[in-house]
Amino acid sequence: MYRVHIYTGSLGLVGKSGVGQAANHQHAALEQSGVTVVTDWQPRADVIHINTVLPCSFRAARRARREGIPVIWYGHSTEADFRHSFVGSDLLAPLFKRWLCLCYNQANLILTPTPYAAGILRGYGLCPPVQPLSNGVDTTFFAPDPARRAAFREAYGLSENDKAVISVGHFMERKGILDFIALARSLPQVRFFWFGHTDPALVPRKIRQAMAAAPANLEFPGFLSQSELRDAYCGADAFLFCSHEETEGIVVLEALACGTPTLVRDIPVYDGWLTDGVNVYKGRDGQALRRKLVGLLYSRLPDVTAAGRAVAEERSLPRIGQALRQIYAALPTASRQRGALPLRRPAI
Repeated sequence: MYRVHIYTGSLGLVGKSGVGQAANHQHAALEQSGVTVVTDWQPRADVIHINTVLPCSFRAARRARREGIPVIWYGHSTEADFRHSFVGSDLLAPLFKRWLCLCYNQANLILTPTPYAAGILRGYGLCPPVQPLSNGVDTTFFAPDPARRAAFREAYGLSENDKAVISVGHFMERKGILDFIALARSLPQVRFFWFGHTDPALVPRKIRQAMAAAPANLEFPGFLSQSELRDAYCGADAFLFCSHEETEGIVVLEALACGTPTLVRDIPVYDGWLTDGVNVYKGRDGQALRRKLVGLLYSRLPDVTAAGRAVAEERSLPRIGQALRQIYAALPTASRQRGALPLRRPAI
C-alpha cells in the first residue's frame, strides 16, 4: 500500500486552472486505485506529487529530498505554453524556462501529459527522466446526458433549433480567443460562449479590446463549476478549441467524454491520439476551422463522437491510477540515492 502526498501549498492559486484540475484528478485516480492520499507531511508519505512551479513548490521538493521521499513533478508548463498568455509573458518566457529547469531538476521523475510535451522537456536537458502520462478525465462524471443538455439550453435561452458553440479557458491569445471571436463574428446566426475567467490585470490590452468589441452572438459568462461545465458540454452543438499550444488540454478530454462534437486547431500536441475525421475534427487556420465548424453544426460531417468518447475512456481515472502504481514500484526508496530510474512506461 502506497501513501502519496499531493503537495497543496500553492494549489489554491491555480484551483480554477487546468493544473488545479489535474491535481484533483490525481487525488481521485489514486483513491480509486487503492492508494492512500495524504495532504500533510506526517505521517510520512512514500511519494510526493508536485504540480505547481512556485517558490514554495521548489522548497517542498528540497525538503522531500532531504527526508528521502521520492518526488514526482508534473510538467504541466513549458516555455512555449507560457508565451502569449498573461501581461509580460513573452518578455519573461526565457527566465521562466530557466526557473522550470531549476524546479524540475529537483525531481526523481517528471511526468507530463503527452509525448509531445515530453519531447519538449527532454529538449531542456533535464537530469531526471521524463515520462508521458495523461492528466486523465472523470468519464463517470463527464458523460453524455440528454437531461443536462436540456438544462444548459434552458439556462441560456437556447431552443433546439439554435446552434451553440462553446470553448473553455483563460482569456489568452495562446488559447485562441482572438480566433474564437473572429469565428463568432463570421457566423452571426450561431450562439458562441467562452467559459472561464482571468484577472483583468493579467489580460493583455489587445485581448481586452477584442473582447469589448466582440459581436452580439458571443457571450463571456465567466467561470463555471464542474457541474455547470458538464451541462455546457452536453448542451453544446460543438466544442471549439482554437488553442495554439497545449501540453494536453483537459477541457478537450472533458468534451470528448461528454460526447460533444469537437473541433481543435491542428497542432502537434494532438499527434498520435487525436485524428482528424476519426475521433475529432481539426483545422490548421481560421478558414479551415470555420469550414469544419459549419460542417459539424449542420451535419455535413460524419459523427465521430463515439470514437471521441473512447479516447476519453482510455484516459479514465482508474486507468491513470493503475499507471501511477506501476510508476511508484520503480521509484527509489528512502535508502536509495536519487538518480535516473529504469521506469516501466504504461501505454496511456
